Amino acid sequence: MSFFKSDTPADLLKHVLVILLATGILVFGFFYVYLPITTNHGETIVVPKVTGMSQAELEDYLDERDLAYFVDDSTYDASIRPGTVLTQEPKAGEKVKEGRKIYISVAMKNPPVIKMPKLTDGSLKNAQLILKSYDLIVGQIKLVPNIQKDAVLRQFVGGKEVAPGAAITKGTRVDLEVGDGLGNQEFPMPNLVNMPVDEATTLLVGQGLQVGEIFYQEPEEGQTEGTVVKQRPVATPGTTIRMGQLVDLWVAGQEPVKAVQ
Repeated sequence: MSFFKSDTPADLLKHVLVILLATGILVFGFFYVYLPITTNHGETIVVPKVTGMSQAELEDYLDERDLAYFVDDSTYDASIRPGTVLTQEPKAGEKVKEGRKIYISVAMKNPPVIKMPKLTDGSLKNAQLILKSYDLIVGQIKLVPNIQKDAVLRQFVGGKEVAPGAAITKGTRVDLEVGDGLGNQEFPMPNLVNMPVDEATTLLVGQGLQVGEIFYQEPEEGQTEGTVVKQRPVATPGTTIRMGQLVDLWVAGQEPVKAVQ
């Protein structure tokens, strides 16, 4: 005989409701009581600011807050105390679960060793950009006689010339010897007075000199229009000039009108 044979429909409905109620209690207890207790569901910790702290004190500090840390990068900076925390991830103020690792970068104690870059045969501006990209410091810039203006001729560390590829630490100061664009060759100052201005400028360029300012003035008696009537430096006996220097000219007559392009 069936156990429920004499049960009425009302009794069956009661049994079904009891089963559904028990199932609901089990589901509710599993998802809203058991799981939260075992997984700390909903419990979060606000990440503290650790940048600027010393790595030595970081472990105890985070352990008290149920957090941990991991060093995933390091950088050298001579102006920062070694072991100082530079960056952190997650950022301060973010919410995480207990036991979460804070990924940090710290300042290195010793600068890394790199290869000295080649700065010679390039411009001063280019050398400065290269030094910055290598975390090296631009030191003293010494101008020396050379017709290559602003060209890097030699590179020094601590007063000694250093070759490209030599071992050097980041943060090292590098001194540069740079051409002044004048050169060290001296020769007598040419006399340009009474010479047509176009011939005078051609002569200057041919001797490695630079044409400076050209001033036009009303011709005086005996002066031919379009000729040089004065120059600076003056061509006196014994006057010398170095290659690359400027020479200013005074010319009799009106300044030529430039053609409109």
